[in-house]
Amino acid sequence: MSNRTTSISGPRSATVADILERVLDKGVVIAGDIKIRLVEIELLTIQIRLVVCSVERAMAMGMDFWRTDPSWSALAGQASPQPALGSPSRDVLAAGMNPVLQQKDDLAERVQRMEELLLRMEQRMAKSD
Repeated sequence: MSNRTTSISGPRSATVADILERVLDKGVVIAGDIKIRLVEIELLTIQIRLVVCSVERAMAMGMDFWRTDPSWSALAGQASPQPALGSPSRDVLAAGMNPVLQQKDDLAERVQRMEELLLRMEQRMAKSD
């Protein structure tokens, strides 16, 4: 008979660095509304939307406002630089929009065909009068 020992480990403790790495990698969204009312009259509404993530993650989500906002960058008025090697380009990000764009094109074609059909029907009705 073999003698086996099994160790059961408890929950893994995470260091602050582990938590910070995970938050920056995946991102965290915090949202909240603050409303101040007096006698059922809304005096002030503050909507808070906070996204905490790494710069790379923000760029992948298209949230790179610091590149185009003159108050954040002196290069904002100049031509946008090429994306760094390994970073997602806008073309790659836009590729995720292909199904939506295809659906938009399909709907535009359908509307155009319907308008043409309606025009032919109107022309026939005008001839019959």
